[in-house]
Amino acid sequence: MPRIEPASQPYDPATASQLRKMMPEGIPPILLFRTFVRNLPMAEAMFGWGSYELSNRLSLSLRDREILIDRTCVRCKCEYEWGVHVAIFAEAAKLSPSQVSSLTHGSPDDPCWTDHRDRLLITAADQLHDDARLGDDLYADLTSTLSEAELLDLTMLCGWYHAISYAANGAQVDLEEYAPRFSDYLP
Repeated sequence: MPRIEPASQPYDPATASQLRKMMPEGIPPILLFRTFVRNLPMAEAMFGWGSYELSNRLSLSLRDREILIDRTCVRCKCEYEWGVHVAIFAEAAKLSPSQVSSLTHGSPDDPCWTDHRDRLLITAADQLHDDARLGDDLYADLTSTLSEAELLDLTMLCGWYHAISYAANGAQVDLEEYAPRFSDYLP
């Protein structure tokens, strides 16, 4: 049961306008966005940063982005946001079912991770979650693989999805019907 009831139709003009901005054309607004518009100034303020994080302007690739988002949402126990991202982006990010399972229940040492960069990203998401920082050894390893812009985007992306996870979990947003569940990817 959601703690904050998502906005429902008919939307007032300002809410309808904001929801149109937040979703691709022709796709109904997700429950999370319908919850965010309950605080319209907050939803408006979030739009710019959220748009950047999911755009081609982000210095990280789609695959990098989705590995970091999925792992961060799992570590925050946010099945809602994890499920939306797996449903919409996992295939485009070329994440195999075994990799999604590993992001959900495993570790960067699982055999499905053959690319060093992928393993580094998972480790970075884990360290940021556990310690709110990147250790010196990991940072040195990351700098041999990622640019400064990518390092900054990595830390901000993980932090942003902590905030999204906190909001979704705190409001107890219902899971989207089309989205997978953590249990769908048990090892």
